[in-house]
Amino acid sequence: MMTLDWLDQMIDRRAANSIKWTLYDEDVLPLWVADMDFPTPAPVLDAMRQKLDTGVLGYEMAPPLLRETICERMDRLYGWPLTPDDVVIIPGVVPGFNLAAHALCEKGDGVLIQTPVYPPIYSLPQWHNMERVEAALTLVAHGQTLHYEIDPDAFEAAITPRTRLFLLCQPHNPIGQDFTTEQLAPLAEACLRHDVVICSDEIHSELLLGNAKHTPIAMLSPEVAQRTITLVAPSKTFNLAGLGCAFAIIQNPELRRIYEHAGMGLMPHVKGLSMAGALVAMSTATDEWLAHVRAYLTANRDAYVDYVAQHLPGIRTTVPEATYLAWLDCREAGIQGSPYEFFLKEARVALNDGEPFGPGGEGFVRLNFACPRAPLMEALERMRVALERAA
Repeated sequence: MMTLDWLDQMIDRRAANSIKWTLYDEDVLPLWVADMDFPTPAPVLDAMRQKLDTGVLGYEMAPPLLRETICERMDRLYGWPLTPDDVVIIPGVVPGFNLAAHALCEKGDGVLIQTPVYPPIYSLPQWHNMERVEAALTLVAHGQTLHYEIDPDAFEAAITPRTRLFLLCQPHNPIGQDFTTEQLAPLAEACLRHDVVICSDEIHSELLLGNAKHTPIAMLSPEVAQRTITLVAPSKTFNLAGLGCAFAIIQNPELRRIYEHAGMGLMPHVKGLSMAGALVAMSTATDEWLAHVRAYLTANRDAYVDYVAQHLPGIRTTVPEATYLAWLDCREAGIQGSPYEFFLKEARVALNDGEPFGPGGEGFVRLNFACPRAPLMEALERMRVALERAA
């Protein structure tokens, strides 16, 4: 039986050329980009070592077992019946939703998003010369915590005659909510009424905290499934972001044909080493590892939320149900200017600036708590001291 001691150990990630740890000066604690400071599961590393031991890393086709493993995992987690033909192997979730826009929209068409949202989602329309159609999430404060609500009427009212794609982030980054089926159903129904395809980024769907549950939006009904592209990957769940392997689940054969055809000559083939790691990550071999990581992340979240409530007056935070990302409202903390710049300069803590997440992100920062508890608490203490000095 594994213990949690290994999750408390610091890894020297600067030596591994980690973006997270090398972008800032050595005295800065990095709680920003969304990867974890925990070791990748040993069975995954063993599979990649076996691949390297062959001595040849040439072109490879995806083994049939990889698609079968994805189907088995979706059935085991959600009772979602799929066939291997439903699974398209892609080099990442961000390329996956950009390909959806490329495949389904023309210049000037609308892409519907819910703000604030993950910057690559927010920026996508401008990269493709498309219209950004925004349906803002509604912030609701509860003392020093906050959450967001969805206004289904405002969502449908935002849809224009040229809106072709709804790009959903579920669980949501940066707010950490896993929307319920009751919240998602009216959005899906509106998309069906207006002939809008749903592309659902569900990359964080297995990073569930506490007793949270996840239901893929494609499972709401057979009709919704036929209009949905669901994107999943082992990268966030198993700390494999550097490998580049993800999956687009598309149950409508014609939609899948359009999607795959649009990627011809643009989307690189996923490399054999990445597929070897993904195959084991998405099997049952990593179940114990993931259970321990989820328990540790849940405890980190609780320690973080308690610290904010007790020691960071003027700051509100989300209480994430999924992901390892917290969203901090610093607008009443007495900070002059950007809270991102304030905490970087005055606390030597690197967070994500809220502004690139779009409207509703100004005055916010995003914090990554997927690290050993000691540096997390040290970063929070640095932030407390900086706020006290500035008061």
